[in-house]
Amino acid sequence: MEEFDFLPKLPKSNLDDRTFDELLEECFRRIPLYCPEWTDRNPSDPGITLIELFAWLVHQMLLRFNQIPLRMYVRFLEILGIRLAPPTAARTNITFYLTTDLPSAYTIPTGAEVATERTETTEAIIFSTDEDLTIGKPILRHFLTAPTADDPPQAVSDRTNHWERLGASAWRGSEQSLFAEQPQPGNCFYLALGSESLLNGNVLAITFYGATGTPTGISPQAPPRRWEAWDGKRWQPVLLEESNDKTRGFSFNEAQYAGNPEQGANVVLHLPQNFPDTSFSGYSGHWLRCVLTAPQSHQPAYIHSPRVTGLAVRTIGGTIQASQSRLIREENLGTSNGKPGQIFQLFFRPILARREGEHIEVTPPGGLPQIWKEVTDFAESGFEDLHYTIDSLNGTVQFGPLIREPEALKVQMPLGDRSVASLSGETFLGDELPQNLLQHQYGAIPPRGSVITMVAYRVGGGKEGNVQAGTLRFPHPTIPYVDRVTNHHRALNGADAQSLKQAVLQVPGMLRTRDRAVTAEDFEVLTQQAGGGAIARVKCLSGTASQPAGRVSLLVVPQANTNAIERGFGLPPEQFALTSKLQQQVLNYLDERRLLGVQVQLQVPEYVGVAVEAQVALEPAYNNPKARREKLNQLQVALYRYLNPLSGGPEGTGWPFGSSVHTSEIVTLLERTVGVHYIKAVLLFALRRQGETWQRQTAPEQSINPGPFGLICSWASDRQRSSHDVRQINS
Repeated sequence: MEEFDFLPKLPKSNLDDRTFDELLEECFRRIPLYCPEWTDRNPSDPGITLIELFAWLVHQMLLRFNQIPLRMYVRFLEILGIRLAPPTAARTNITFYLTTDLPSAYTIPTGAEVATERTETTEAIIFSTDEDLTIGKPILRHFLTAPTADDPPQAVSDRTNHWERLGASAWRGSEQSLFAEQPQPGNCFYLALGSESLLNGNVLAITFYGATGTPTGISPQAPPRRWEAWDGKRWQPVLLEESNDKTRGFSFNEAQYAGNPEQGANVVLHLPQNFPDTSFSGYSGHWLRCVLTAPQSHQPAYIHSPRVTGLAVRTIGGTIQASQSRLIREENLGTSNGKPGQIFQLFFRPILARREGEHIEVTPPGGLPQIWKEVTDFAESGFEDLHYTIDSLNGTVQFGPLIREPEALKVQMPLGDRSVASLSGETFLGDELPQNLLQHQYGAIPPRGSVITMVAYRVGGGKEGNVQAGTLRFPHPTIPYVDRVTNHHRALNGADAQSLKQAVLQVPGMLRTRDRAVTAEDFEVLTQQAGGGAIARVKCLSGTASQPAGRVSLLVVPQANTNAIERGFGLPPEQFALTSKLQQQVLNYLDERRLLGVQVQLQVPEYVGVAVEAQVALEPAYNNPKARREKLNQLQVALYRYLNPLSGGPEGTGWPFGSSVHTSEIVTLLERTVGVHYIKAVLLFALRRQGETWQRQTAPEQSINPGPFGLICSWASDRQRSSHDVRQINS
């Protein structure tokens, strides 16, 4: 068993501290007592060899014997109820595109599997949908225009009065302007949709039929407008990428059907997961809008308003959240023998945290199935409670144990087919013995012959699930009416199973917090517990000058896949995005443990990228092209290891919050690499976020400061050129 070097070092002694030499000397002293005729004890004597072998074996046994205190520490963790957390599943949104426009709403059920490509060296990584995805049939209720994009919409004009409805989802008629005759920023139009089913997460194709000979004056590649959808709280962007607008900003440049506007062109919008039916200005529906924005530099504005002669809407797919998991249904665990403390083994393991519908059913002989409840332990379980526990890491299911109280039964002896017992000074016959004082059943026992079934559970999880965007492309198996699938965004928050060392590190914090959030450290410990392994680091800002009284702000760094570091790509800030589901999971957990009146807010740190340009001289032994490439790549990997929020920094536990990186640190890091003769120059360049892009500073800096609540990170800017440029010079 390994030593926990990070624990406080208190004075302690071994259970037996004799060394090998002391054991050998003791054996030599016993020779005259047990074998006085043995007088020639030279080192070449075979007997001396046997004694040395015996002393060595005893010494090895004592080494193992002295590890008992460490084993007792682990047993102490078990008594506290500490279990190693299982892997955490990465999550992402998967979009399913249909082969054709279906006549009615179509549902893709929960558990639909999509996988990455399987290669000769890597297995496919499987994701399964977390909920049913319903792809509805939209109805175009209203087409409205407004001079300004107000919240809520005001001064709207209904333009469908001059059009004729063609079916439930299309209108055609005379020309209508989308914006004012002299377009101004803020002009907008609204589409109010209806549907017999939900449109949450649907992919919508809106066909615009344009009027001929109405130039708009904009650049078709960069139209100054934005598409948004109302999610019940705010307007969310829904145009995933510019190529999804085949109208080219309603200019109908290079549109479909040989560029004829009258034939129509599509705008594909990816609707939000929450897309409710809302009433604005007397109109109800699911709301979309297109807002004319102020032109940016080198972006022409609309000179004339685009004009259309009709609209049509249809759904072409849908998006739903999926996690890296496989759903196992109706697994038969075996038959109960009617005894307490039965243990059954799930076939797959480790298993993920259970969700609604993932439980055990017990079917007694000749009876109806019973739904039993999972508990963390049996401390509060009575003998009639239908409870069980699951060890997520090894997949074992246990039913309630029977605990006998030996202190209560002082004397018990056989007397024919009865027994006589003395209990607390009183004598009872066997059939009168108060059994509730002799033993206690924690949790009910499945009746003998009952069939134990795990209705559903999920397996998977781990850092390998943090896959790149566009890699989940293969339905497993093929899904009817689905043409293709993809994930437009990378998967996040996957984490490996907790190690014993990680569990030991959490013990002091757990004992101090006692499941209550009072101090800053309490909030940090409980936030990591709430994440279930998906959160790597937490920094509480409570008590700082920037935080008002009664508010607790937490900087959260989610887990990420660090395998890219060894390939020389680093960890981009996008991998540390705090998803809404993880955020809600943590807030719900803290709400049950915080003090009344305390407001909790989760934030992501301000990440600052670092690009290093270094000139190094290598030792003469590396004076060949292949060796130089390998050594320079090794230096780049060392920089990515050092400059990342999870495993970087001087201690190798993640770059410290608010800590600057200095040129001298990089020089020291490169110089201690084997094969480096000397360092000629090291330049540091900061990469800071500006809007949706990252801008690299043109001037080098001696040190880069991420700010008091920031974190240093480093990543490859693209697949061709790393953000670190280490070059070899002649030595």
